[in-house]
Amino acid sequence: MKKNYLILSLLFLMALNAHAQKNEEYNPTKVDVSLGYAKPSGAGAKVGGLFAVEPKYEIVRNLCIGLRIEVAIMARGVDNANNSSDLEIKGSGSYLLTGDYYLSNKRSFRPFFGGGVGFFRLAAGTTANNSGDVASATKFGEMVRAGIELGHFRLGAEYNFVPDADLALNGSGNKVTFKNSYMGIKIGVCFGGNKKK
Repeated sequence: MKKNYLILSLLFLMALNAHAQKNEEYNPTKVDVSLGYAKPSGAGAKVGGLFAVEPKYEIVRNLCIGLRIEVAIMARGVDNANNSSDLEIKGSGSYLLTGDYYLSNKRSFRPFFGGGVGFFRLAAGTTANNSGDVASATKFGEMVRAGIELGHFRLGAEYNFVPDADLALNGSGNKVTFKNSYMGIKIGVCFGGNKKK
């Protein structure tokens, strides 16, 4: 956790000292809007879809910070302690502070890698045999990603590291443990970041 705060602090310090290095040729603000495929981890998991919006600001040349707001709809099959119930979690929402580093100045082809830290809100779920409901939860997690931008189009892969959760089934003494981490494959459009006139 301290490592994450150190990384974020360094990013903000770089932003304060970056005016001389800023890319004056392009507008520094843009918004990425993406759709994609979400693949949760764990046995019995079922794939789903995701939608993300991410406003960004280029603080120094080739380095952007942003805020990723994402909704991922997935289902996880989980056995309880008595190995008798399957649990479906309907989805999750996340709010992550992100950073991307671009490996090229050419806007027509820009490979990138990056990551983020923030909060994942896990939706409530029900067991397949209706033995109880599982309450929603909030977890602190991390994300790593890589991809390419082709002009205003963006293609990328992300892995979201979200801690496992032990949740009690309402109305019973049983607990379930399920995996919250998931991979996202996204295609999107970048609005803004155009060349200055």
